Amino acid sequence: MNRIVRLSLILLSVYWPVFAVRAENAGELSAASYFEDKQRGWFWYEVLPEPIKPVKPEPKVEPPKPVPQSDTAKLEASMVVPVTDQPEPLTSAWLKQNLEKYLNKAIDEPSQENVAAFYYLQRVMMDKAERFTHAARYVVMSDPQLDESVRRPISTFAVNEANHQASVAADQALKAIAAKAGILFFFRSDCRYCHVQAPILAMLERSYGFKIYPVSLDGLPMPNGLFNQFKIDQGQAALLGVEQTPALFLMKPPKQIVPLSQGVLSLEEATSRILLAAKEAGWLDSSQYQTTQGLRATPLLLPAAGSINPSTAQNPLSLIQALKAGAQYGSTP
Repeated sequence: MNRIVRLSLILLSVYWPVFAVRAENAGELSAASYFEDKQRGWFWYEVLPEPIKPVKPEPKVEPPKPVPQSDTAKLEASMVVPVTDQPEPLTSAWLKQNLEKYLNKAIDEPSQENVAAFYYLQRVMMDKAERFTHAARYVVMSDPQLDESVRRPISTFAVNEANHQASVAADQALKAIAAKAGILFFFRSDCRYCHVQAPILAMLERSYGFKIYPVSLDGLPMPNGLFNQFKIDQGQAALLGVEQTPALFLMKPPKQIVPLSQGVLSLEEATSRILLAAKEAGWLDSSQYQTTQGLRATPLLLPAAGSINPSTAQNPLSLIQALKAGAQYGSTP
C-alpha cells in the first residue's frame, strides 16, 4: 500500500506542471482543477475553443459629390449633338431626302392625305425635271460646244453622209499607214484559226498595200497555201509575248512594233485596230483619227490640271469662261 501511495505522489509531482500550463493557456479553466471540479474527470485531451477573429468593418462608400451647376451645364453642352442644316423644302436635295419617306408613309398609312401628299411631291419633281429639260435643250442648241450633233449628226441622211466620209478617210489613212508599216503574222500549221485569219490578211494586202510578214512557230507552212514565203521563229514570239495564235503586230521598220491582237480578227476589226494603234504610236494625228470615226474635229473640253482654281469653280459664269478658254483642238476623244 505504501508503494502505491508513493508511486501516485511521484506521478502527481511529474505531471502537475503540465496541468498548470494547460490551465494557464486555457484562460477560463486556469482557476479550475480536478479537486474543484471532480465531476468533469481527467480531460487530458480537452479541445480549447478557437479564438474569435475580429470582423473588419466594411469600408464606407462616400456618395458622389454634387457637380456644380456651371460644370453640369458645360457637360450637357458637350453632349448635345449638333443639328445639321436641312435643305430648303421642295429643293432637289430636300426631295431626294424626303420623297421616299412620304411614299413609305402613304404605303403604311394609305389615308387620302398621305397618298395625295406623295403624289403632289412627285408632281413637283416631274415639273422641275421638265423645266430643266426645256432649259437644257435651249442651252445646247445655242452653243455648238455643247451640241453633240455638231460632232456626230443625228438625222439618218446626215449619218449616212458621215459614214461615207469616215470610210473614205479611213481608206486614205490605212493606205498611208501601209506605206510605212507592215503586219507581223505569227501562226502554226495546225492552228485552224490561223487558217481563217490568213485570207483576211491577204485582203488587207490587196486593198491597202500592207506588207505581211509571216512567221511560223512550228516551222511548217499552212495547208491552204497562203504565205508560203514565211520565216521560222527564232525567239521573236517569246520576246513579243506571244501566247496564242494567230498573233498580229503592226510593225514599222526598223524597231517600232505595236500589238494588234492574239486571236482572229474580222476585216472591220483589223482596220479599226490598225487605225487606233497608228494613232497611239503617233503615225496618225488625232484630228485625222476623229475623221475616220465619222466625227468632226471640234475642240474638246480638256483643261490642264490645276488650270481652274476653287473660286472660279464656284461661279458658273467664270467656270464656263475658263472651260472655253481651255478647250483644245486635236485632243484624244
